[in-house]
Amino acid sequence: MHPVLVKTFGGLSRAYYIRQFLFGLIFPAFTLFMMTRGRSGPTDVGLPLALLFALNTLLYPYARFVYESAVGFVMGNNVFFVNAFLMLFVKAITMLLCWAFAIFIAPIGLIYLYFHHSKAEQQRN
Repeated sequence: MHPVLVKTFGGLSRAYYIRQFLFGLIFPAFTLFMMTRGRSGPTDVGLPLALLFALNTLLYPYARFVYESAVGFVMGNNVFFVNAFLMLFVKAITMLLCWAFAIFIAPIGLIYLYFHHSKAEQQRN
């Protein structure tokens, strides 16, 4: 595999990527389910929408990595005690936004991972 691909797309741990990927599958699955249950009958998804769903789902773990890194930087080690339902609602909204805009957010994470792993490789050598 090409070193650039390993440094970028292989930059997240396998467990993290799989976990986030499975969470990312929730949104296209729900959308496709709703599209097939309309009153006027099933709606044709079409190739462009299917490609967008697939791309966003594959890139979602990298977008989520960017979001979690930014929130971790801003919040630090602080702990907040909030209503569990409110927290789950906010988490679901942030997950949806990360999935919907993964095509725009994920490149930031991929660039970061490339430079991070390049720097780590230089320090090892």
